[in-house]
Amino acid sequence: MDRDAIVVGASGASGMPLLIQCLKLIRAAGRSAVLIMSDSAALTLRQETGLAPEQLAPLVDAVYRPGEIGAPPASGSWPAAGMLVVPCSMKTAAGICAGYADNLLLRAADVTIKEHRPLVLAARETPMSAIHLRNLHELALLPTVRIIPPMLTFYHKPETIDEMVYHIAAKLVEPFGVEAKEYRRWQGM
Repeated sequence: MDRDAIVVGASGASGMPLLIQCLKLIRAAGRSAVLIMSDSAALTLRQETGLAPEQLAPLVDAVYRPGEIGAPPASGSWPAAGMLVVPCSMKTAAGICAGYADNLLLRAADVTIKEHRPLVLAARETPMSAIHLRNLHELALLPTVRIIPPMLTFYHKPETIDEMVYHIAAKLVEPFGVEAKEYRRWQGM
């Protein structure tokens, strides 16, 4: 695996089309990605897209289950460009915030933080409680962590849900130097 590899974690929150689009953008940019998918994420993937986790294999270089705590992303000596968690449930955010690394997804995020690599969290919940906001606030104070909730934008005049998903996915992968070809940036009025 090269130092350009992006670790992608998926928790059980809603937002699997975002995960898929992020993986497509990473692959289109010629970058490597490894996927860590929680059991809840696998259920949500099936419910939201009709896909099985195995069907994402062509978009990544490796797929790991949460119990594979000895997998390469569990160590800081394994080179990686950083980690994206999409979608990121509030349970996962709480685990990351507390340093509670009891599975591979949380351990990989913990490693990403300790190695000062970029960590992007597509925080998914609404409404957010004071506890959710506190955890996200604590994480946002870390210089390498970005909280990018998948919020709808309209300045780029989207005509379809797919265009909205693409726009948000482009924002999520941008911190890793992945440039989405059809990403329409704000150009002013």
